Amino acid sequence: MRYVLRGLLEPLDCELVDAEGGAEAIAALEETGFDVVITDLRMPEVDGFAVLDAARALRRPPEVVMITAHGSERHAVEALHRGAVDYFKKPFEPDELTAVVRRVLRSARLRGERDQLADELALARTMVFAAPSMTELARLVSRVGPLDVNVLITGESGTGKELLAEAIVRASTRRSKPFVRFNAAALRPELADAELFGHAKGAFTGASGAREGLFRAADGGTLLLDEVGDLSLDTQVRLLRVLQEGEVRPVGKDRPEKVDVRVIAATHQDLEARVAEGHFREDLYYRLKVVQLEVPPLRERPDDLEPLAETFLKRASTRFGVAPVRCDAGLLARLRAYPWPGNVRELQNALEGLVALSRDGEVDLDRLPAPKGTTVGGSLEDRIGAFERGQIVEALRVCGGNRAEAARRLGIGRATLYEKLAKHDIDRDEA
Repeated sequence: MRYVLRGLLEPLDCELVDAEGGAEAIAALEETGFDVVITDLRMPEVDGFAVLDAARALRRPPEVVMITAHGSERHAVEALHRGAVDYFKKPFEPDELTAVVRRVLRSARLRGERDQLADELALARTMVFAAPSMTELARLVSRVGPLDVNVLITGESGTGKELLAEAIVRASTRRSKPFVRFNAAALRPELADAELFGHAKGAFTGASGAREGLFRAADGGTLLLDEVGDLSLDTQVRLLRVLQEGEVRPVGKDRPEKVDVRVIAATHQDLEARVAEGHFREDLYYRLKVVQLEVPPLRERPDDLEPLAETFLKRASTRFGVAPVRCDAGLLARLRAYPWPGNVRELQNALEGLVALSRDGEVDLDRLPAPKGTTVGGSLEDRIGAFERGQIVEALRVCGGNRAEAARRLGIGRATLYEKLAKHDIDRDEA
């Protein structure tokens, strides 16, 4: 019968896989995605109903057609009730079977196109993109989002790792639960434990009250560990224990507390290299990267420049209350000529500055970063000032707006930082 069916279905230009029995069919279903399953009803050990149930239990279930020589109305009704798309009794008309399979395959192709659009839409709610690499990333987000596994997001600074984490949460079953963010670079190591795991009143100097901690705050939901590579080794040990045991022990308390948290970690660092150097625990690394997603740098996805530029220009024009600035051919050519080492964030900041200084929708392209090997207009002092401003904004972002920590990272005093914030007209929104 399998030989006959193969002969009937090969002209439909589809990939065919044979299984000698129900157990082998179920194993194949668990390993590979299929659009259609054609199964006999009575088979040794594992019957067709078991195959049908296994197929329907999959996240993206195939349609199931059942064939049997031992048919009855009761079997037909039960098969359809359990999710079969059709039911044939031997002997059957070959044209009728192939018509059903052809219809199911056509529906599967349409469903695949619809799912691809849904994948892109899920990521498009948080990110702007057109490049094929980002479309593939959108597909991966839609697949991993509903799976309750830890995800490690890697990529250079400014590529949009936090936005990708938001897209994963939107696609997850925890979307209506708390989504809590923690920036490991924004706190001194000795404070990270208390922030993540909580503390009892009086657990350390300055602990005037108890704190539940971010793991408790995210219970039932998702915790984003941004810049996870900056965690101290001591904090890594405690984090590993939470991931392994599902328990968190606040500082100063003896009893652990159960938590149910999905962890998404993000970093611009090479964690494998940090593991080799002894700065990051190998067991924690593998716990975090059950699935790893990498956001490509902007220079590797030039197709994204135009939609990103149009979005940032429109937002900036609205924000500053000035005439709209168009992303014309000249502006786009200038954007394409620069490698954008600061990625999407650098592009956004550059275009916001361009719009802020525009007149009646007209801009001075020389205010944009210069392509390699060229110079731009403006004095040396202006160019140094623009660089200094960018460094301050980036430090504030990495430190989650903590100005004291940003000043420490920049190697300047807090008073000096405040002077430069005023000088460059930097507000909190830019961090």
